[in-house]
Amino acid sequence: MNRNVGSTDRLVRIALGAVLGAVSLAVLAGSVPLPTVLSPVLGVLALVLLVTGATSTCGLYSVLGVDTR
Repeated sequence: MNRNVGSTDRLVRIALGAVLGAVSLAVLAGSVPLPTVLSPVLGVLALVLLVTGATSTCGLYSVLGVDTR
């Protein structure tokens, strides 16, 4: 798979993934008053963003023909 995520897009994905991961853990710890069912959803989103940011490839971008690189 070709790289299709640019540097700004990559940094935004990594930062947003880190924030979502922290919120997911805070929900599990009870620090954030959100339903517990949101924790795994936020965790999966965080992992997807972190992986796509780290590898600079996005499968959805490939399907849609988007290239921010």
